[in-house]
Amino acid sequence: RAAIDQDVLEIYYQPLVNLQTNRISGFEALSRWNDPQRGFVPPSIFIPLAEEIGLIDVIGERVLMRACTQAASWPEDITVAVNLSAAQFKSAHLVSAVKNALATSGLRPSRLEVEITESIFLKDSESNLVVLTQLGDLGVKISMDDFGTGYSSLSYLHSFPFDKIKIDRSFVRDLPTSLSSAAIVRAVCGLARSFGASTTAEGVETDDQLTQIRAEGCTEVQGYIFGRPLPASEIPLLLSRLLPAPRELPVVDSR
Repeated sequence: RAAIDQDVLEIYYQPLVNLQTNRISGFEALSRWNDPQRGFVPPSIFIPLAEEIGLIDVIGERVLMRACTQAASWPEDITVAVNLSAAQFKSAHLVSAVKNALATSGLRPSRLEVEITESIFLKDSESNLVVLTQLGDLGVKISMDDFGTGYSSLSYLHSFPFDKIKIDRSFVRDLPTSLSSAAIVRAVCGLARSFGASTTAEGVETDDQLTQIRAEGCTEVQGYIFGRPLPASEIPLLLSRLLPAPRELPVVDSR
């Protein structure tokens, strides 16, 4: 509560790289909390707590506004992705918060991507589908995060036309040694193409993983091989450079 009252949460950005152009196509906005007493507090700790005590809407609206404002200063072909918690869908103000962030920042709606997980379909799925449709009607892109790790994923794809499917890092991690992981990644990429959606492989850390991700037809990659999450102040320098090879990107350890 004190961290939110004092507005000390930061946003770091991790690059997403298009595998056809070999250039940065966007960034995912990630909340970071470096507490003077506790040190670095992982989002996996403070985000669920914020959901539990009813403060996720405040965090979510601030992240939306700041991410859109910062992204508006980037080149026009660079997008920004913001995670939406299932708890945020309980708020009647979610769509208006997105509208406000876009209007205030001047960011073109198609440059904003909102990431949701399958958990929003576990409760109030019909009303949540209405919210997703309203967001899509704004021109915002909708991405399914952590695909395949929840329940009945295929039925969700049938219910809503997602713009992107993100392949969970648990499938990417074992790609070079696991035939089943390779088969899953190949299937997801093929499924996404049939729905007209793009794909992003998360957690790509090695050259072997990257090589296989390319071979399976994935659209984008995200992971430490291209860079750790960076503070907003370092994004302009990163964008001023070409992307000739993964190892040549500046790497900043945000831990």
